[in-house]
Amino acid sequence: MNSKLENLWEEVRELSLGTTPQIDRLHTPPTPLQFLRHYLSQNKPFILSASAATTLQWPATTLWTSTSYLLNTLSSSTVSLHLTPTGQADSLTAHPSNPDSLCFASAHVQRAPFSDAIHAIKASRKDSNKGFVAYAQQQNDCFREEYGALAGDCDSDISWATEAIGGLPEAVNLWIGNDLSETSFHKDHYENLYAVVTGEKHFLLLPPTDVHRMYIREYPAAQYVYSEETEEFELKLENPTRHVPWCSVNPYSLPKEKKKEMTKFPLYYNGPKPFEVIVKAGEILYLPSMWFHHVRQTADNRELTIAVNYWYDMQFDIKYAYFNFLQSLTCCKSHSHALNGGESFTNEDVFDGDENLREELNGC
Repeated sequence: MNSKLENLWEEVRELSLGTTPQIDRLHTPPTPLQFLRHYLSQNKPFILSASAATTLQWPATTLWTSTSYLLNTLSSSTVSLHLTPTGQADSLTAHPSNPDSLCFASAHVQRAPFSDAIHAIKASRKDSNKGFVAYAQQQNDCFREEYGALAGDCDSDISWATEAIGGLPEAVNLWIGNDLSETSFHKDHYENLYAVVTGEKHFLLLPPTDVHRMYIREYPAAQYVYSEETEEFELKLENPTRHVPWCSVNPYSLPKEKKKEMTKFPLYYNGPKPFEVIVKAGEILYLPSMWFHHVRQTADNRELTIAVNYWYDMQFDIKYAYFNFLQSLTCCKSHSHALNGGESFTNEDVFDGDENLREELNGC
């Protein structure tokens, strides 16, 4: 079974994505038909380079380089501010009552005047001694809901994507953070057009067919609670208990932990390399639906990174059915890893009574 999965990973790259860990870089915007034929229908990412004359002809690309402009324009706006101890939200961390296991931790979220949010983001940069990292974002159409005063600075949609997909974006989100903000491996059920306005975004990308390399497991959900009085965080498990399926792999684990991580997650470390993508100011990344992505960022000279992304609804078609079937397959016992209490999976758990598929699995 494992050898068949490994063949799949290689074939996807050879037939569609290319054998080098790079994605297409376009120097002119695609027509709607080109986008539909060569990228959307093939579930294939690309970068629209800043050298393209019409990539981002937005007022935002010049106006948003001025913090004063942002503060003046959003002087009466209240935004969602996410706080974490390290900059890693929606990620795995030590269980609050059992350090030998993990939980899925979400950020502390508070409403704040935009000026306070910018101050907090700048105050939590690398050279400060603040006990938190602040990130202004909210994945609920926040650009149109919370930052409406800036709406005229950007296009309301990406025209060639809108025409190819046949509908306007479901959500448009704004992201303002610093170097410490990091997003762990995950996937989204959206066609994502991700435009960087200032700073840079650093993506690691893996196609949906590499799902087994992510070691997705169920983790108990928890949330950080921040006290302004003590300036300390408390990590609280949700009550009643809720479990979240999440990717177990941390591609940037500390050097002292790397050997252990490689032993725990051999399919990730021994398989094809992720696609490494740097999206610079003025560039757009097309991130197809269900692609796994890990995101870091580099700030501009103000210690800020600002991006806008457009989420278009994906088609829940045969591609989605194929992915769900693939995800239901379980790798051989030799590659399953006991996490969170020692649970492991065997071939007997994969299919309920299908003897033909069971024989196939027993041969791996």
